[in-house]
Amino acid sequence: MTRERWIRLIAGTFVMTSVALGTFVHPYWYGFTAFVGLNLFQSALTRWCLMDDILRKLGVPER
Repeated sequence: MTRERWIRLIAGTFVMTSVALGTFVHPYWYGFTAFVGLNLFQSALTRWCLMDDILRKLGVPER
């Protein structure tokens, strides 16, 4: 699996998990949902993503 697909999988997992935690545990978890969304927004504008750097160092192929 490529880094782009891993990033999408991880971001989707984080969003779904934080929404569930916000619903069933405490509403403050929605802040994590907003954090993930802001990171996706900034990566679209700056073309830099921390998770991409982490996955690259772990040896996940680009394509």
